[in-house]
Amino acid sequence: MSAASPSNLRARVRAFVVLTKPRVMELLLVVTAPMMFLAGQSLPDPWLFLGTLIGGAMSAAAASSFNMYLDRDIDAQMQRTASRPLVTGEITPRAALVFSWTLAVMSTVWLWLLINAATAALSAFAIFFYVVVYTMILKRRTTQNIVWGGIAGCFPVLIGWAAVTGSVAWPSVALFLVVFFWTPAHYWPLSMRYSEDYRRVGVPMLGAVRGGRQVAGQVVVYTFATVACSLVLIPIGRMGLIYTAVAILAGGYFAAEAVFLLVASKDPRRQPRPMRVFHASNVYLTVLFVAVAIDSLVHVW
Repeated sequence: MSAASPSNLRARVRAFVVLTKPRVMELLLVVTAPMMFLAGQSLPDPWLFLGTLIGGAMSAAAASSFNMYLDRDIDAQMQRTASRPLVTGEITPRAALVFSWTLAVMSTVWLWLLINAATAALSAFAIFFYVVVYTMILKRRTTQNIVWGGIAGCFPVLIGWAAVTGSVAWPSVALFLVVFFWTPAHYWPLSMRYSEDYRRVGVPMLGAVRGGRQVAGQVVVYTFATVACSLVLIPIGRMGLIYTAVAILAGGYFAAEAVFLLVASKDPRRQPRPMRVFHASNVYLTVLFVAVAIDSLVHVW
């Protein structure tokens, strides 16, 4: 079978798609889109909406691709990441680097020309923060890596708001803080599950260097901070009954899973299940931001 066969082409395209971490990209877009509804209190212009999501997707893909390029040495030693395309050789480091820079430049130019300067600047800074501050500086040096490095993942909130208004405002700051506190509560349970992987490569994720009880305690603290920030949006953003109900119910579900993890971590007879918190965090963030969009369109107060 020739190198240019359709099956080989599909495999190569798939490898580049994997390089962009599509599941992370999806989550970031789930955050961006509702912010445009909230900022305008209406359906955004379809072209503005589509243009912002395309630019945001390219920006997120660039950051993820750079991250895989820089982490390819440790990815090869971790069970969770051993099948990534830079590890298996499906993509060369040079090709990955060119791909990353191309996406980074394209996303910035796209947002600058088609949306506005604010979204382009926020997008470029998010890429820089994730690649340089988190991946290159913090990740392999401190247990606080995901706390401060996670700031990069908060920028889609501001990008969605700025796409409509050209600036940022207090409601976007409140939801920025929701994502900021959510990120450690989301990722630390994953680091508990793959603690051996992180210890093997010397990356000081909290779940790899602290006991389960201490990690679970931190997860509870950050989960409660996340839920508290989501409730702050109610008066600041003049949210209605739909958002209020979802923030309370989904927040209660997320907080309960975090508390269950802490209780199990304190009881030697029980087996902690950190991935339940991880999955609960994904459900929570998605449901919360969908509620932001719906509440912005349906006023039921």
